[in-house]
Amino acid sequence: MTDKKLKIGIIGTGSISESHMKAYKNNPGVELYAFCDLSESRACEKSERYGVKHIFTDAGEMLKLPEIDAVSICTWNEQHAPCAIAALNAGKHVLCEKPTAMSAKEAKAMKEAAEKNDKLLMIGFVRRHGNDCDILQDLIKSGYLGELYYAKATYLRKYGSPGGWFGEKELSGGGPLIDLGVHVIDLAKYLMGNPRPISVYGVTFNKLGDRRNIKGKKIYRSESAMDYDVFNVEDLASAMIRFDNGAVLSVETSYSLHTKKDEAKIELFGTRGGAKLDPDLEVYSEINDYMMDMTPDADTAFNFDEAFQKEIDHFVDCMTKDIPCKATAQDGIEIMKILDAIYQSAETGHEVIVKYATFKKRSSIYL
Repeated sequence: MTDKKLKIGIIGTGSISESHMKAYKNNPGVELYAFCDLSESRACEKSERYGVKHIFTDAGEMLKLPEIDAVSICTWNEQHAPCAIAALNAGKHVLCEKPTAMSAKEAKAMKEAAEKNDKLLMIGFVRRHGNDCDILQDLIKSGYLGELYYAKATYLRKYGSPGGWFGEKELSGGGPLIDLGVHVIDLAKYLMGNPRPISVYGVTFNKLGDRRNIKGKKIYRSESAMDYDVFNVEDLASAMIRFDNGAVLSVETSYSLHTKKDEAKIELFGTRGGAKLDPDLEVYSEINDYMMDMTPDADTAFNFDEAFQKEIDHFVDCMTKDIPCKATAQDGIEIMKILDAIYQSAETGHEVIVKYATFKKRSSIYL
């Protein structure tokens, strides 16, 4: 452990970077040191707000600064792997936003770079750091829910495409599945004890698009959104994932859907009880042969800012206190394997068998 403040660089100063910047600013063990963005004006605006003096439009130039200890990567998805590998090779620790990369192959290359340079690569699975997750995981580890054998992960937006690069497949890698679904798939898998996926069946649709024609609604739009945005990704995805312990996870996620309201939740079903996350934690079980619905006497609603602060604090602690990382590079690879398999299944119309080997076969993802 050291009293020296860690110097942090941020690559990509768009919408999500703001959460990283705020959390770093609140951590007494770090100093926001350098910002990099293709848009110099945006990087300068953020630097003025956070008192950062070193501004770059080329990540390679920023990474030459020997005094930078770690970086957060907040770029569009296509740049996650190149930026992470460059930063790791430059001797920096890395916190990479989700999704880890555009594919499991890229994610594996990132992990190899971290191992080669003996640096930390942490993935930004922020939902793992929520208070609701902590409480439910405590109940699961105590055996309160019994054997978890089925789960549902839902993240549906009625009208919620962020616009900008999110709708451009070459930059994003996909639509709501890789953007929103990654959150709930990871959280469900994490709470289930991180079983290994063995088969996946998935479907994707692009029926409604980004629905820029809708009137009277104001939604979140990314800082890169423009009136002439490309939208060539799916607007709805659904999947069934089977794990090596026999458990099954059902997934639904959308940017656009004719439904009553937005919905985001995780549901877990075990032999002794069940649970639901979002908007609050609820637990279902039997007591003395009576069916009981229970809620903890605690704040269990997911708080985005608090979870981000815990994520950044954990990243700092991993670097300075040598504690185990809660969201490893291997975790990132596992989630990318699932996403790859869903997209492959949707394209081929067949179930994809996830195999852990070095050879490739038709309708198989080898990991």
